[in-house]
Amino acid sequence: MTVRVGLIQTRTPASHVASLAQMEPLVRDAAGQGAQLILTPEGCNILQKDRVKLLPQLTPLKDDPVVQGLQALARELNVWIDVGSALVKREDGKAANRQALIDPMGKIVATYDKLHMFDVDLPPRDGKKGETARESAVYEPGERAVTAQTPFGKLGLSICYDMRFPALYRALALDGAKMMMVPAAFTRPTGEAHWEILLRARAIETGSFVLAAAQGGFHEDGRGTWGRSIAIGPWGEVIGKLDHDEPGVLIADLDLAAADKARAAIPALKNARAFVGP
Repeated sequence: MTVRVGLIQTRTPASHVASLAQMEPLVRDAAGQGAQLILTPEGCNILQKDRVKLLPQLTPLKDDPVVQGLQALARELNVWIDVGSALVKREDGKAANRQALIDPMGKIVATYDKLHMFDVDLPPRDGKKGETARESAVYEPGERAVTAQTPFGKLGLSICYDMRFPALYRALALDGAKMMMVPAAFTRPTGEAHWEILLRARAIETGSFVLAAAQGGFHEDGRGTWGRSIAIGPWGEVIGKLDHDEPGVLIADLDLAAADKARAAIPALKNARAFVGP
């Protein structure tokens, strides 16, 4: 079975209205090129580093205007849309970095809250002060891994920093996922050093397709993101990528039988053994 996917690369602004206005033509472009499954980046509804400005704008997932807009597009275009993540208000009033899979009827059929929080102080680079991130100061981490069934097979849901934790992808693969969703808003220093290497490693380890739609460029709120959205096959090969940080669309055709072939050739999922630590 072959599925055509569309990866949307954005430079999300600091308001919902502007974010949807930027993303809608890109989604239409992907659908117009025949994409059956469309993935958006992390934080595709709004990006604002200032929590005082951000938090009052967050709503529950079902009320988020960008999510609602993507639901309407899924219905109109008859496509699956994986909202890579939306920054939303949880049921308990806390904030969440939440992925949402929308079916062609516009229904949200699965959600996943980012498990791993990016709390880091990056070193200075090129004479400039290093970036600081404290996701845990704003967002409540999730507690469970999530796979989602589609007509194309199971998707494994993850978000950005999760890619540094191989055990998550092994768990998703063991549950039957052959396509790993890795939407991101990767920082520029770590993106340049690690982005493609980590994603190819996750594909090879699990014999899975890895689809990473990314934020790119310098944003309204002052952050810089790496871009370079990429689709990787289960042998670790790059199927397609954007070699820039501008908004755009990446189309890739996935032969899903390649995942079974890779897992048969390198049966690492079956061969792993429990062990006692040192």
